Amino acid sequence: MRCLGIDYGERRIGLSYGDELGVATPLPALTDPSQKAKMEAVADVIRRRKITDLVLGHPLNMDDTVGFKAKEVEAFAARLRETFGLPVHLVDERLTSYEAESSIPKHKRRAVRASGLIDSRAACIILQDFLDLRVSHAEDGAAGET
Repeated sequence: MRCLGIDYGERRIGLSYGDELGVATPLPALTDPSQKAKMEAVADVIRRRKITDLVLGHPLNMDDTVGFKAKEVEAFAARLRETFGLPVHLVDERLTSYEAESSIPKHKRRAVRASGLIDSRAACIILQDFLDLRVSHAEDGAAGET
């Protein structure tokens, strides 16, 4: 399994990579203003890294409802499935951007915002949550076997 973690945003798309080792690592964010260029860059990463699964942050509201941003991400997920023919896993991403931003010193946050560093760190958190859940389920299944 080779996963591409994605923190989707209209301006920037944060990316991360993880595989069977179960460790997510950040990749450079996509910051080109053109949506077409961003999709081409996603295609390039998928091809170069031989991605088998896409893991996309799903921004549910704090009360578990699906708001405008979540619907936007669901439409993006459908576009990814159609374009690349790969499984797309939606992962609850509530507070990941906050967590990612808090890992950067306050005096540097404004300077790094446009670089996409925070977005790729958020993608890393999203993907790590997914990978941890898979390992947890695998261990639960193995524990039940004798």
